[in-house]
Amino acid sequence: MREIGQIYESCSSVKKNKKDLQFDFSSLPSLAAKMMISGFPLELMDGDAAHIPVVWISAVLDELIQKLGDQRVFVLSVLGLQSSGKSTMLNAMFGLQFAVSAGRCTRGAFMQLVTVSDEMRTQINFDYILVVDTEGLRALELSGRSTRHHDIELATFVVGLANLTLINIFGENLSEMQDILQIVVQAFMRMKKVRLNPSCVFVHQNVSDVTAGEKNMEGRRRLQHTLDKMTKLTAKEEFYDAECFSDVIKFDVRNDVKYFAQLWEGNPPMAPPNPKYCENIQELKNTFFLFHASKSHGMMLTHLKDRIKDFWEALLKEHFIFSFQNSFEISAYRKLETEYSKWSWSLRSAMIETEYKLHNKIENEAIHEVEETDLQRELKKTSEEVEKSMSEFFEKDKDKDILIQWKTSFEIKIKDVQENIVRETKRKLNEVLQQRDLKKKSDDHENTLYEKSKELALKLKDKTNDKETQKIMIDAQRKHHENTLYVMSKEFALKRKDKTNDEETINKEFDLFWKQIVDIIITDTPPLKNFDIMRDVRKILSDIYEGRLPVDHIKEDREYIKIFTVSSYCEYVIFKKSAKNGVKGALKGAYRRFKKTFGYVRTLSTEKEAEIKSLVTDVEQQTNKMIQSYNISNNGYKISYIQQLIDYIKKRVTEHEEGAVKYEFKKQFLVDLVLAICNRANKMITDQHRLFSEAIYVKKKREEYYSIFQKYCNGATSAAIFGEIICQKLKEPIEQSVYKKTARDLTDEMRSNCESLNGNRSNLEKHILKTLAEEEDFSKYMNYIHNPRDHFKSFIRDEVSRYITDKFSVSVLPKMKENIKLLQQKIMKAAHESTEHVQVNSGDVGLWLKSFTQQLSDVLIFSEKDLSGVKHDDFDDFNLLEDVIRQELPSIMSDISSRLNTNTFSVNLDYKFRPDTLLIDHFCQCCWVQCPFCGAICTNTIENHHGDHSVPFHRNIGLNGIYYRNTSNFSTHICTSAVASSTLYFYPSDSDDSVLYRDYRSAGGVYADWSITSDLSELPYWKWFVCRFQKDLEKQYNKTFEGCVEITDKWKKYSKQNAIESLNKYL
Repeated sequence: MREIGQIYESCSSVKKNKKDLQFDFSSLPSLAAKMMISGFPLELMDGDAAHIPVVWISAVLDELIQKLGDQRVFVLSVLGLQSSGKSTMLNAMFGLQFAVSAGRCTRGAFMQLVTVSDEMRTQINFDYILVVDTEGLRALELSGRSTRHHDIELATFVVGLANLTLINIFGENLSEMQDILQIVVQAFMRMKKVRLNPSCVFVHQNVSDVTAGEKNMEGRRRLQHTLDKMTKLTAKEEFYDAECFSDVIKFDVRNDVKYFAQLWEGNPPMAPPNPKYCENIQELKNTFFLFHASKSHGMMLTHLKDRIKDFWEALLKEHFIFSFQNSFEISAYRKLETEYSKWSWSLRSAMIETEYKLHNKIENEAIHEVEETDLQRELKKTSEEVEKSMSEFFEKDKDKDILIQWKTSFEIKIKDVQENIVRETKRKLNEVLQQRDLKKKSDDHENTLYEKSKELALKLKDKTNDKETQKIMIDAQRKHHENTLYVMSKEFALKRKDKTNDEETINKEFDLFWKQIVDIIITDTPPLKNFDIMRDVRKILSDIYEGRLPVDHIKEDREYIKIFTVSSYCEYVIFKKSAKNGVKGALKGAYRRFKKTFGYVRTLSTEKEAEIKSLVTDVEQQTNKMIQSYNISNNGYKISYIQQLIDYIKKRVTEHEEGAVKYEFKKQFLVDLVLAICNRANKMITDQHRLFSEAIYVKKKREEYYSIFQKYCNGATSAAIFGEIICQKLKEPIEQSVYKKTARDLTDEMRSNCESLNGNRSNLEKHILKTLAEEEDFSKYMNYIHNPRDHFKSFIRDEVSRYITDKFSVSVLPKMKENIKLLQQKIMKAAHESTEHVQVNSGDVGLWLKSFTQQLSDVLIFSEKDLSGVKHDDFDDFNLLEDVIRQELPSIMSDISSRLNTNTFSVNLDYKFRPDTLLIDHFCQCCWVQCPFCGAICTNTIENHHGDHSVPFHRNIGLNGIYYRNTSNFSTHICTSAVASSTLYFYPSDSDDSVLYRDYRSAGGVYADWSITSDLSELPYWKWFVCRFQKDLEKQYNKTFEGCVEITDKWKKYSKQNAIESLNKYL
């Protein structure tokens, strides 16, 4: 069979049959699988070459799965010295036919499949037992070679592969026991380190008096003592903290130690079998089934295949512990994270819908407060569905035995996410309440303000263009004009009622009337001049620094934008002088002056760099929230907003300087930070103000008021006119509602259909890295490394924009039209039910309007106050009113539909309910703390989470600008391998005291908050990146990779395609 496996692997490597081969090589694994099913053993490890043919074994197991299904198996292995009776014991236990003889009869390892009977399947949780027989340890044939290394590898493999390992010891000789026990303990310790928990049973064979209980108890105590002793010795070698064997593995010395009589009564070959031996075998079987098999779920055949591959690949490397990657566990965790992303999105999506409805009700003054209990009640149904889905996932998924270890932590995470969503939504809605109340106070004084503003305008006319003065006038006039236009249109129509009513005459006369009235209004309301936000920013900054700011220089120099991506903030800081007294302080000061004299430039530590980066990022986030709260699309732009932003930024910078830091910021830091933030916000403010500017001029109202004028001229009733006014007033709220609803629908669709956005944050990051590799833009890489949150946001915006553009005609437009149709149906239903309500209660038009607006309060921002300037108390024909709305509404909807296109869609979206905003909230409300060494982002999905920061894959610390002390050479170490070393040091926090990477937590500060697991895992992606952008990195950090052998000899073998493929494998 060994040669058949070699033929298969040889053919597989070239993907074709060898010359003169009479059969298709792909049929060979099927033959081997049939033999295994028939009860023949299959060689798992080639004992002569100490090699596992992974390709061949995987192919055979695949065929086994094809024939039997993905069955659950319990793996039982045996380990012991040569000629200690291992194979004989297995043969006796299960009726197998492993080879037995004196000397080395088993070479390598063999596996044999044992079918579990239907009767036993009711008591245990698997279908087959896979028995693995191994060669003996300390084989004489291997003397002269590295027998210890070979034995440890073999023990590690069979112990890791099995659910239960039988440790076979011949006799009770203590020296022989120590030979095997140290190897066994080391193997189990390795399993503990890679989070595998197999169990073991010790079998003492060839014991003279197995019935002597007192003697056996003494033997057990001696074994326990020896195991504890071996554990302490091995713990030092493996750098593991353990004092006794029970610290490594769950072990019951009373049940897990067995004593066997001799196999033969007398001397073979004529001696008969010993009945006591048979009884001992039966006792061992009972222990196996009662205490181990019945409590284990074994593993699936697919898991077994992966386990064999994982262990062999790890054993081939120098350090097993640092190399072992449990691929199946990684796969299960990825699946869990994907499900978690769906659960958290379900909660967030439900809360977005609730937020939208409550936002509308607040604007319509239907509610006056929002409590967390209200939001929790709204979220209760979705929360219960998520809990049910989580429970089913952990209970029914085929990997439930692996997933169970994370159940509690993910239940806590979901609970935290839900609490954060509720808290954040309450904050947003309370902001809307505050804005509404402020606006209401302003409206209460509107008439007074109107007269005063008109008087003020006359005084200031041709003397000032101050935007604050204009805004006061516009705010006071806006509502007054729209309401009075209705009255003026009606009066003019009634004056000429008896005159000719042909269309051309009516149109001409209304044009003349409209020109006169608009001229009056425009005289009262001077249009806003073009404004320059960055000019206002520079003006305020210049005032702060008393005119000493180099305005012309800044206007031309765009370097301030790099404050978000700069690799070091050293140029922005001035180090404070030491306040220490005494000899030590004087010596340190003298030492620093000496270093400065000889060209030493003081730099910020990684920790301090991270602090400043965090300040910059947080200030940008908070100022973005401030800009959103200004509601510029409704209130217009004010220079005072810029003043508030700059005051806030200045306050934050000052507070940071007053903290426990050893530096101060130069003036340029505040200037660059203000300019960079305002430059990013410029487009958003401009777009929102343009929407406001367009809305304040009554010229666009011409068609609306002409329709009213025309109907009065033609003798229409008040009910008909009022119905049309309602439709005209509904036009803008309908459009807003349609855009918001479509945005939410699109967000859900992108979460399902957009490859980069349909998973968790790790999946998003994988696509970001793929895109960066494809574009090969170094500046974008630097933004990703130094300002990851900003890069994630930009990527999400780009993905959303691309999706909307590509799918506009096939997805966006149909959704909008469907939402228009649904909204039209809801409006007509509200009109009909309001008519019935008024007729039943003998109410008036006021009651009809109240009922109508209340029914629409959760989908439209439309209330009775929107019709406060229109007289509507002179009719009672509500059926006619309903008919007019039914007739006029389709044309309103048609007009909205006709203006839908890719150019207007993004501009007209509400900032709070844009797809990119919703997705950014989903993906980016998480931990963004970066590793103090390499800058990799913590993958915890909860911001300000409990416990340590961690990331599955770290990267080259040189990417974060770290270099070897007293040189200009980049460090090429990866965090996970650096902390595994006992010789590498680093210098934290401007300190001259070195700290072992292995003891990084002892450095305190940001280092103490990270959990960096020692391993040799690494992404080829970053090796390719370093080679591809070597010169750019050297220029960016003013350091060099000169002398780094890894780059020339190893890393350059990776192509861009290799780099991208590695992302699919590891992320």
